[in-house]
Amino acid sequence: MERFPLKAHIPKMATTYQSVYKKGSNTGNGHGGPSGDDDMVNIKTGPQRAADTPTTPTSHGTFQLYEHGTRYSDASATCCDLCPKMMEESNEAGETVPLVGDDVGDAVMFSGLPGEADDIPGIGQYEDFHTIDWQRDIARDRMRHRYIVKKRQDSIWDLIKGAHDAWSGWVCVLLVGVCTGVVAGVIDIGASWMTDLKFGICPQAFWFNREQCCWSNDEITFDRENCSEWLTWPQVFGESRDSTGAYIISYLFYIAWALTFAALSASLVRMFAPYACGSGIPEIKTILSGFIIRGYLGKWTLIIKSVGLILSVSSGLSLGKEGPMVHIASCLGNILSYLFPKYGRNEAKKREILSAAAAAGVSVAFGAPIGGVLFSLEEVSYYFPLKTLWRSFFCALIAAFILRSINPFGNEHLVLFYVEYNKPWKFFELIPFVGLGIIGGCIATIFIKANIYWCRYRKYSKLGQYPVMEVLVVTLVTAIIAYPNPYTRMNTSQLIYLLFNQCGISNTDPICDYQRNYTDLNTIEKAVAGDKVYNAMWLLTLALVLKLVMTVFTFGIKVPCGLFIPSLALGAIPGRIVGIGVEQLANKYPKSWLFSGECSSGDDCITPGLYAMVGAAAVLGGVTRMTVSLVVIMFELTGGVRYIVPLMAAAMASKWVGDALGKQGIYDAHIALNGYPFLDSKDEFQHTSLAADVMQPKRNETLSVITQDSMTVDDVETLLKETEHNGYPVVVSKESQYLVGFVLRRDLNLAIANARRTLEGITGQSVVIFAGPTQPLPPGPPPLMLTRILDLAPITVTDQTPMETVVDMFRKLGLRQTLVTHNGRLLGVITKKDVLRHIKQMDNEDPNSVLFN
Repeated sequence: MERFPLKAHIPKMATTYQSVYKKGSNTGNGHGGPSGDDDMVNIKTGPQRAADTPTTPTSHGTFQLYEHGTRYSDASATCCDLCPKMMEESNEAGETVPLVGDDVGDAVMFSGLPGEADDIPGIGQYEDFHTIDWQRDIARDRMRHRYIVKKRQDSIWDLIKGAHDAWSGWVCVLLVGVCTGVVAGVIDIGASWMTDLKFGICPQAFWFNREQCCWSNDEITFDRENCSEWLTWPQVFGESRDSTGAYIISYLFYIAWALTFAALSASLVRMFAPYACGSGIPEIKTILSGFIIRGYLGKWTLIIKSVGLILSVSSGLSLGKEGPMVHIASCLGNILSYLFPKYGRNEAKKREILSAAAAAGVSVAFGAPIGGVLFSLEEVSYYFPLKTLWRSFFCALIAAFILRSINPFGNEHLVLFYVEYNKPWKFFELIPFVGLGIIGGCIATIFIKANIYWCRYRKYSKLGQYPVMEVLVVTLVTAIIAYPNPYTRMNTSQLIYLLFNQCGISNTDPICDYQRNYTDLNTIEKAVAGDKVYNAMWLLTLALVLKLVMTVFTFGIKVPCGLFIPSLALGAIPGRIVGIGVEQLANKYPKSWLFSGECSSGDDCITPGLYAMVGAAAVLGGVTRMTVSLVVIMFELTGGVRYIVPLMAAAMASKWVGDALGKQGIYDAHIALNGYPFLDSKDEFQHTSLAADVMQPKRNETLSVITQDSMTVDDVETLLKETEHNGYPVVVSKESQYLVGFVLRRDLNLAIANARRTLEGITGQSVVIFAGPTQPLPPGPPPLMLTRILDLAPITVTDQTPMETVVDMFRKLGLRQTLVTHNGRLLGVITKKDVLRHIKQMDNEDPNSVLFN
């Protein structure tokens, strides 16, 4: 007979019992019926119930509920104080108030947890660096929702509570979107001002950046380099612009400001929020897969990440602010979710808000709301139902709208690198586009392997003990080698925009030194590249090498640092160089078979900026292994909708090359390096092992279990002290090993501590009961009833289940552990950590690199 206990809080002077019988079972005496005492589940200690009490069956799903009630005058009757209040007192006439009616069914929980609130603080929560149980949390939310829906008809207040529960998710993502847009606007404005501060200052208003300072200028033409309202640091000290002394002063101020900003950023991270370093995306992926990292999405991390990001970007390091924006938005999602207990107190539901927040982060980082939703779906989210897709779309929309209202870029475009290409791409250009994809995959693989090697060295050497010093050294070296080259001196975003842009009258950079006449802005004639173009190509090649090397050493240092912008730059540079090469070939051999006669007219048929855009997408795709979301982000980022096919070709070629040269993208590689318990749903399990090969303990070893009704409080506490397991199977007896349920270590500790504090008579000799006693209890102190913390429906597999099936269960059901049985008897436990260790062992990797359970 399977028993499903209900929770009840019995008022003083009353003793009540409830039992649940499986539907269709025999209800005769002694065979599971209301009169069969052996088949009932007691939920309290105290006098036994009167026999033959009238019963009222109530249907609940596939179960029948029965209520039994008797009034007593024994004031000393003790009740299970661990249970929530689910019934009313007997009425004044001495009649028993029905205990099982419309509401009792809502007390039947998946894991024995109450539908609304826990009266023991911490029950149902998780320890730091542990994995959540998706099935338990989702079941708790469903029961809570059913309870609210049923109560809506009782009163206006319950109806309002039900409505609040229905739209609380939308309100939460609305607040996340608004806050994310505001924070992103502040970061963009602050980073722009502090970046220009390295080069000069606006005397009229020092809080203006160079562009804002020159807006008030009365000059008809605007030249960023020669605006009279903006003073460079040599001019502040009375030097002319082009003298040797001016160059030295500018060089020194550039280095000094870079070191100041980097030192402030690293110091803030070290003192106040160590979790604020890095991009945060590997940890966000791990958290969204069901891992708990306390403080990683907290308020201090949010504040220090935002301030430190402005400082680190302004320091001129080879990093970007786009990746950390996902972390910042997730912090906002985590903090705001606590305004709504539906999400704040349920880890599985909270991850729906975090998925929407991640989409908003990409939306404000690039001005790409659709790409943000797809990025959350493809790259970071682990559980993404259709409802989360809608809310992510809404959250990204609101965040983009707020950022557009703030207008941090000072133009009419939301996107970061808006370009206007007037010419369609030609069919023969697919060859260089695919070639750029191959080049991008190779550059990405070199970067990933070198960065992981350096990060591993930092982690296991003394270098990791001096994070601030490492930041200062990297910043100093970066500033010294970056300033002489104009393409490394400028802000990386400005460099990418320059490479994406097409040459015209307004573009006076040496990369556009063509021998042509601009008679019509819409038509660019064919022209031979001048000497300055080839000189710029050499400088760009040097910039590519320097940025690749410095990004390897920068990504992973203890400041907020992203990877999107450096990756785009690493791809845009070779893309522009290849574009100029193809352009000059088409100019010199317009009637060649390669160009199929499409470049024989007088117009220039090649757009080098398009090649830069395709190359940028190729490297970013190779680094992150994104495909669909990458293409959408790129055409939203630039406004180049007509170039989707070239972007797709380059992204696929880059992914294939990257997968051939290395198995993992940069984020997955850092997850593996840190030992986070992440089961990638995109990987395939190709081994032929069975559950019995992976379970713990191995055969002929002792399994730590708890019996349902024969262990004392001292026995349980001794077991907790001698073992470190996160949970324990509950069995009928150690001889039979028949499974009853599963109890978590944290819940067990909290329940025993609460019982010792609040219940009278509980001692170390009190018997701990998880299910109905199978035999009369011995005389002594009152027993401790812990039915409500017992998971009566743990996921189980047999010892002959293929591990391929077990791994799929862990991935798709979000399991924390599964129990292994044989003919109904418990054999062992498989945790997520065991699965990850087994996979690494099968792949000839170190299984001990998985740090947490």
